[in-house]
Formats: sequence, C-alpha cells, structure tokens
Amino acid sequence: MTPLTRRGFFLTLTVGAAAWQAPDPMLGQPDLLPAPEGPSEWPAWRRFLIEWREQARSRLNYSDELYARPDFAWVPACLSCCFVMFCDETFYDHQRGRFAVEEFLAQGRREFGGFDAVVFWHAYPRIGLDDRNQFDFYRDMPGGLAGLRALAAACHKLGVKVFIDYNPWDRGTRREPVSDIDALMALIKEIDADGIFLDTMSRGAAEFRARLDAVRRGVVLEGEGALPLANIHDHHMSWAQWFKDSKGPGVLRNKWFERRHVQHQIDRFNPDHSSELHTAWMNGTGMLVWENVFGTWIGWSARDRAIYRSMHPIQRRFLDLFCGEGWTPLVETEAPDVYASLWAGRGLRLWTLVNRSDRDVDGPLLKAALSNGERCYDLIRGREADARKTEDEVVVSGHIRPRGVGAFAAGAPRALGKDFARFLAQQAKLDGTAVFSTEFPARKAKLKPFTPTRRYARHEMPAEMAVVPGTRFHMRVQFRVRESGFYDSTDERLFGTGPHRLHEPIWFERGVEIAPFAIDLTPVTNAQFAEFLKQSSYEPRHPENFLRYWKRGAPPPGSEDHPVIWVDLDDARAYTRWAGKRLPAEEEWQLAAQGLDGRLYPWGNQMGPGLCNSGEHGGTTPVKAFPNGRSPYGCYDMCGNTWEWTESERSDGRTRFCVIRGGSYYQAEGSHWYMLGGPRPVNFAAKFLLMWPGLDRCATVGFRCAVDLT
Repeated sequence: MTPLTRRGFFLTLTVGAAAWQAPDPMLGQPDLLPAPEGPSEWPAWRRFLIEWREQARSRLNYSDELYARPDFAWVPACLSCCFVMFCDETFYDHQRGRFAVEEFLAQGRREFGGFDAVVFWHAYPRIGLDDRNQFDFYRDMPGGLAGLRALAAACHKLGVKVFIDYNPWDRGTRREPVSDIDALMALIKEIDADGIFLDTMSRGAAEFRARLDAVRRGVVLEGEGALPLANIHDHHMSWAQWFKDSKGPGVLRNKWFERRHVQHQIDRFNPDHSSELHTAWMNGTGMLVWENVFGTWIGWSARDRAIYRSMHPIQRRFLDLFCGEGWTPLVETEAPDVYASLWAGRGLRLWTLVNRSDRDVDGPLLKAALSNGERCYDLIRGREADARKTEDEVVVSGHIRPRGVGAFAAGAPRALGKDFARFLAQQAKLDGTAVFSTEFPARKAKLKPFTPTRRYARHEMPAEMAVVPGTRFHMRVQFRVRESGFYDSTDERLFGTGPHRLHEPIWFERGVEIAPFAIDLTPVTNAQFAEFLKQSSYEPRHPENFLRYWKRGAPPPGSEDHPVIWVDLDDARAYTRWAGKRLPAEEEWQLAAQGLDGRLYPWGNQMGPGLCNSGEHGGTTPVKAFPNGRSPYGCYDMCGNTWEWTESERSDGRTRFCVIRGGSYYQAEGSHWYMLGGPRPVNFAAKFLLMWPGLDRCATVGFRCAVDLT
C-alpha cells in the first residue's frame, strides 16, 4: 500500500521520492493539481484524488443545489466562450453602422466549431479618458441598452449565451446614484444577459447570487482569478488562466470537485494554445477563445483551430460523460508522451488523449477490454478504430498529430446513438481538411492615407497658424505599456521576450522627414466650430453625444474660446475640409510641440505652475490662457487642457485606432487600468481604440488643423 497520511485536513501522498499535497479547501490553494509523470504512480495518485475530494466535500458540507436547478441546466454545455471586444471590426461594422453578430458567429463556427457564449467587453482599455464610468460605456454603445438587448437576443436566437463585464476597480470615474451591484442588476435586466464576468476578481460577494435570482433566474457568475473551493457552490464557472500544467496532465481542482463546474482555459498572450487545449481535453472542460486582446492581435494558429474544431463536437455529444462521475484521470497508454483520461457511463467508455511531443505518433495507443457486441471508434478521424484482439485485451492503434489530441469510444451501437454514423462522417470531414500549421496568423496595422491640402505660399496661408519649416528629425515616442499594444497589431515587446512590463514606459524611435507645413496656433474653439456648423450645415451621420455639452445648438456661455470637445475623428475631419485644412500627422504634431531640441514639454523640460491646464480648474480653459506654455513655434495648449486628434488612423482589420497627443485636464485616479490623463510630455502617445461616434466622442479630446506649405 502507498502511504497516505493526514496532517489536519492536508492529505499527503508519497510515492518514492515524489509527494503530492492536497490543498485545504478553506485556503484557496492553486487550482491545478499536478500529476506524476510515471505510470507506476498513477493508481496511488488517483486514490489520493478520490479521498481528497470526499474529504473536501464533507468538510465544506457541499451542496450541489444550484447545479441541479433546471435554470442552470445550460451551464455544463457552455464550454466554448469567446471574449469579444465591442470595437472589433468583425463584430461591429463601423462603415455600415451595425453589429455583424450573425457574421461573427458564423466565422466562429467555421474557425473554432462555434461558440457557446460570448463576453461583451466594453470599457477597458478606453475607460479613464473622461469621467464616463463602466456603466456609461454600455449605455453609449450603438442603440444604447435597447440596442444591446437586441444584440443579446440575436445571440440567443443562435444558441449563444451572453455575459456582461464588471470592473470592480472602476472607482475614479463618475459615480452612479446607486451601488455597483444595483447597477449590475439593472444591466442584467435591461440586456437580458446570462452571466457576469468578474474582471480581476476570483469570486463575487455572497449577495450576488440572491440578487441575481431575484432579477432573472439562471444567471451565472464567472471570475477571472482562481475560484476558491468554498465558492464553487454558487459560482458555476471560473477561468483557468495561466495555469501551468505538469507533463503528465494534471487535474483541475474545481472540475474534479464538482464535475458540472465549467472552467475556461486561457493564456491570452501565448500564441501557442496547445497546452491549454490539452488541459481542457484531459479534464473535459472548456476554452476561452480570445484573439483580439484589448486591441492587440494574438490570433490562433491553424493547428490550434483545427484541434479545437475536432474537440468541441465530441464534448457536446458526450457531455453527460464529461460532467459525470465516471472520470478516471491518467490511464495507461501504449505510446511515450501520450496521456489519456477515461470517461465512462451509460454503457460507453471514452478515452481523451493528448500527444505532448512535437512528432507524429502512429501505432498502438491503448489497451481495452471489449465485450461482445462492443466496437471501438476513432472519434477524431471519424471511423472505426484499428482494434486488434490479443489474448485477453484489444490493442487500439491510431495516429495523433504533433501536439494534437485523440479520442476513442467503445460501446454497443445502441449506446452510441442513432445518428452516430453521421457524426463520424462530420468528424472525418473536419479531420480531412485540418491544417496543422503553427505559423502565427500575423496582422499588420495599416495607416489610413489622408489627402494633403493645397500647398499654400507662406504669404497666403490662413491666419493664426504657425510655420514649421521642413526638416529631418529623430522622433522619439513614449507609450505606456498596456494590453492594447502600440503602433502595430502585435509587438513582441508587449509580452514577448523583452523586459517591458505592464504600466512601464516603452520607447519607439524613428527618423522622420517632414515637409514644410503650418499648424493652428490653438486648438479649434467652440466659437470656430459654431461658425463651421452655421456655414456648412454639417450634421453627423450618428448624432449620439455630438457636442453633448452644448445647449440649444450653442456652447455654454463663457466657453466660446475654450477648445471644442465631444467631437470624433470624422467630425474633426469635416471641420478641416470646410476650413481648407487637414488634421496634423502625429509626426507633425510632435515637431510643432517639441521643436528640434528634444524638450519634454512645449516650454522646456520642467513642469511648473501657470504653464498649462493641469486640472485645477475642473474643466477646460481658454485656449490662450497659458501664454508662457507655448511651443518653440508659438503654439498654445499642446500640453494639458485636451488631448488632440492626429491624422494617424490605423487598422489591422480587427482593430481601428488613432494616436492622440498632449494629455488633458482630466485624470481618473485610483487604478492603473485607466488610460493616463493629466498633462503629458510632448513625446507621449496614447492609443485610442476607435469604435463608433457615440463612444469615440469624449469630454477631453479636441483638435487643431494643419495645412501644407510650398
């Protein structure tokens, strides 16, 4: 007998030199129980897991009442979850001004085998630019909350559940007149959502469950962090984020504890998802599909998509096995680097296998005993398995691609189901078209071209503009490292081999050649924009939040010489066309603000009082309020007051963004997840994710104009 000892509630199993210690369920230990690599140790390890589970459930006085409720019957089947950014260009078609939910979900079926749920992600990384809070971001989506309810209904019609997101760290923006939990309950009711994703949280307060049941039955909670055992009873789902598995695949603690609990594997900045897929496959649980990571593209390889397309139909068909009590982790196999779990029930046995190596595995994989009338099938390749009888067993042979998965089912035809032949044919088709390339599907963010103005001679250029002579200069740009990335869709310096970490500064340098141009001395003011509206009769296609602070078509009295705000990039472009101008390129903006001596601020290298609007006024100030803060070319307000649009729009086909400059008077306090506000050095750039005008118009973003010179 292998020694199994107790110390308090800890169970410690020792086999040879190896030891495993089960976590105390009250202490919230790591969520994946590593496995021994050697097959000789597996039986003792399995006994250890069984006894640990029994002890843990007993000590917690565990009740599965919520899992047994009919309104939560959908939960175990919710295995494939997609994290979708509202601003993803394949989800919201900004040119047509509508959500493309049917097209998005159809693409999900083609590439991943379909999604069971989507997380509607809304605020981060944009939140913090002005005082709109996380609930305002939902309200400012196309169509408002009614539009999101219609969007959720479209998902429901296609059998896809909808989660909203809660950011508990959002405490520095505008406060709701009610508590966050009251606001969340109202959102659930308005949108008809099926779950709440608890960002940065491992669990929600006990109050959540009772409140949700009172608003809408069957709504679940899913946290980002490792969920403690003590909360499994009222949290039906949890992320398995960045869990590092052992070579012999380990057991997900929460899934082992409650077989109907769904965990979604995710390692969002790793372009190789095979390890997550292996863990999900060996544990009979789910995956989070997340390619547009807050504006950074981390696309799945063809191999990983092919693996998941073949896994998901099997998990759906045999769901009762994967959430039943007949799970035997780590049964012996016949091939090195191949590991298997066994799932048994209703006269069936199903083996899920993973190939941990980077080579093809061909030949004997398993030994099984088949009763009379039972047959064995290769569920990945969609055909009857090569099962050769020996003296007392059957040796099952097959092929598993490098880092791929396998699946074999044994049972009588009646247990396999009437449509089993059609299911096999569908699996064979998937396998026959599988592409196992591990090449990263890179995307390149392309700069949108813009039309130059006519070339003005200096004596005829518009008034109130500063001349910036043509020059070559070395441009040094600072970003803050955020998950939204930088100029390109994917940059290895974000979470690759580089030393940079979240929230730290990162620098980009390039040589720039600038043709002569002139730039407005000040940002465009409310009075100037009012004149534009009067003469041009401009009406935006989407009027939501356009000049939101104006009253009866006019700026607030006394603010005529303040910078115009609540205008989006296209509103600004419309003004520049009317004025015979254009927006300055990002490079032009920095040169006009900094000059050629590399200074940090328009006036020099030190911040000081009376040089810019740094927030003490509680809002915008007149554009010429700080004459001592002018740039080397005489430009006002290029630091603080408002951020400014530049002609720097880029897109990779999934994310549109623009680089804004200068900082503003406003700064959200209390969390590093907010966008930086306040006055910024002239070499500081912020990546502004674009979606639609109602959201892109902000209280802290204005613009100035430029023209080309001869």
